[in-house]
Amino acid sequence: MSEVNNQNRLRNLLIALTAIALSTAIFFGFQTQASSVSLEAQAEQSLPLEVALDNGKPTLTEFYANWCSSCQAMAPELAQIKQKYADSVNFVMLNVDNGKWLPEILRYRVDGIPHFVFSNPAGVAIAEAIGEQPSSVMEANLDALIADQTLPYAYATGKTSELDDSIKISQPSQTDPRSHGAQVN
Repeated sequence: MSEVNNQNRLRNLLIALTAIALSTAIFFGFQTQASSVSLEAQAEQSLPLEVALDNGKPTLTEFYANWCSSCQAMAPELAQIKQKYADSVNFVMLNVDNGKWLPEILRYRVDGIPHFVFSNPAGVAIAEAIGEQPSSVMEANLDALIADQTLPYAYATGKTSELDDSIKISQPSQTDPRSHGAQVN
């Protein structure tokens, strides 16, 4: 009977040691993976906006938030893209939760995240994309940005005119909504 107890104890000890070893391996595996593609790690590695817009290379600026599930989902693929295009494109990450970036959030009209702004080598924003993007779409846009071509999967943000405050907008005449535009006396 004591031999059976010893075998059970040995088996239980082996199971416990194996469970501890597997738990440790899984824990460190997730830590390594998370740190290499986390939004924070990528943001720390990105260029400052001022440097990126002034160094003569095209720039991809990403507006993100740590709580954004789409931003988190894209992080691993974007990390690979950033490595692939590191020599020819600047990558900038601006956290929308940081009040420091409010002027840029307003300037680029960020109203959803992730929000990507593509800038030409002169630092001028030429296109944007909003929301989760497949890596093939991001790469096609970056290839076009590098080649100074129209980005195939982004909204163009060409030149606009400033509104002139001196122009007075005439007020529409008073009409009864039930008259369907007919003048009511």
